[in-house]
Amino acid sequence: MKIYDITAPIYEGMSVYKNKPEKQPSITQKTNGHVTESRICLDVHTGTHVDAPLHMMNEGKTIETIKIEQLVRPCKVIDLTEVNEKITAIDLQKKDIQKDDFILLKTKNSFDKKFNFDFIYLAEDAAHYLVDVGIAGVAIDALGIERSQTNHPTHRALLGNDITIIEGVQLADVQARSYFMVAAPLPIQGTDAAPARIILIDGAF
Repeated sequence: MKIYDITAPIYEGMSVYKNKPEKQPSITQKTNGHVTESRICLDVHTGTHVDAPLHMMNEGKTIETIKIEQLVRPCKVIDLTEVNEKITAIDLQKKDIQKDDFILLKTKNSFDKKFNFDFIYLAEDAAHYLVDVGIAGVAIDALGIERSQTNHPTHRALLGNDITIIEGVQLADVQARSYFMVAAPLPIQGTDAAPARIILIDGAF
């Protein structure tokens, strides 16, 4: 059995969406004698994180309503490293994606060392294809699942159909096959997302 930790480490100066300074985490530390205590301030979309429907829909469900059973389960890593610019429905139709699958999309993003404004994203038609298939969830190796799409149709198509979205997974060292996934977002009450520790277990079946 082999365990892959596909979580981005959180630290000051880490890669954040569009390199926006306001999205950088802030970590402060105080030591009093032998006791050290740290405080962290961060955006709920920092690093590897799970999106809740509230992120794109004003009346959407919040992060703590996502049942842990939706995130601790078998999954499939899908190799799309041949794709340029965006993942389309045609790209996905070539892969083994079935109803109730939780898929992790491995793209060229996995090999970026810093934020890439031209990251590979999931196009609107691909999102609708996944809705039609009836998948349970999708993760991508970028800090966003879409870019340059007016009104965020990819997010809205997926979240509007209770398809869980994970962003910011690190898949450079992970091969395309089935794994058992343990994805545990912080149970922060009433928010639109939460950072998560995510591991893949190979040979857990």
